[in-house]
Amino acid sequence: ANASSLKIIGGGRILGDGAASFTHGEDADMGTLVAHKLRPRALVLEGCRNVQIEGIHIHDSPMWTMHFADCDDIEIINVSVDNNRRMPNTDGIVIDGCRNVRIIGSSFRTADDGIVLKTTRRENGQLTGPCENVTVQNCIVESRSCALKIGTESFSPFRNITFEDITIEKSNRGLGIFSRDGGLVDGVRFARITLACHETPAGFWGSGEALTINTIDRRPEEGPAGQVSNIVMEDVSGSMEGTINLVAERAGDIFNVTIRRVSLQQQPGPLGTALTYDIRPTIDDRFDRFPKDKGAGRVNAWRFGPDGKIIGLIDYPGGMPGVFAKGIAGLLLEDVSITRPDHLPDRWNPETVVELDTANAA
Repeated sequence: ANASSLKIIGGGRILGDGAASFTHGEDADMGTLVAHKLRPRALVLEGCRNVQIEGIHIHDSPMWTMHFADCDDIEIINVSVDNNRRMPNTDGIVIDGCRNVRIIGSSFRTADDGIVLKTTRRENGQLTGPCENVTVQNCIVESRSCALKIGTESFSPFRNITFEDITIEKSNRGLGIFSRDGGLVDGVRFARITLACHETPAGFWGSGEALTINTIDRRPEEGPAGQVSNIVMEDVSGSMEGTINLVAERAGDIFNVTIRRVSLQQQPGPLGTALTYDIRPTIDDRFDRFPKDKGAGRVNAWRFGPDGKIIGLIDYPGGMPGVFAKGIAGLLLEDVSITRPDHLPDRWNPETVVELDTANAA
């Protein structure tokens, strides 16, 4: 912690032995391992400045693989992360309240989020601070959760974030922004990305979406979720078994979203889980509200309502479209091509684009 001019360079390997040493069974419904409650992260740097990580390889991390908290001037070059695809909570790299970050020419293959930006709050109430000036280039990502993600922990702002020239392979969600805790998200660009997004079992958040942006109040007693603005998705191609999904709980809290030069093939998945849209995590998924009864779901992942259905999964009105936008202000679709089956499957919307509750920016 609090080091400066730190370099970790070379072709060495860090072997985490996560699947063998930090699990105690399998979850047959989810197809995942059941992990121990207490697990180490592979690499943690906090409060550091002028950091360079280059050429290292990390395998089978038990928990978050690389975690940078409240750091400034970070360069990650030619790093590879290859975790067990059935091991929960093994995010590839977590950029938590950091500034001036460059992730270049690296690969992240993991069961949880691939490259994720967060702005967390510590147990003592202190914030890690904003995420600003982050660039991710020329990377390969495979994730059973979300490949490129902002949130859900979002107590401080995110500004000036760029993901470009990235290949997303065999993933659940491709691109995601999830505002929950009050920090605004402003100025995010996803560019020149190829992706392949597939359905996952209902316990996983999301299912096969190329792009998901949503704002949900997780702590209404403290204040609303931060607004999301000035988002660009351009020059993106590939396939998805879900949709492009944009949902603002309060109309206008997501505004100025541009989607252009996008070519996607939308195809039915084998599970049918993409036929609902997912607003988890919600207020009901908070640790302090989750019931102790193990039969009620999994802590901070899902819980069942009185109707026996998972809370946070909502049927698309009229069926699943190619683009679903609810409560969005200033949505621009330009040269967007979504190829759908000639004969639409059951519960697919005949309209490729569905916009509801369009609004002016709040």
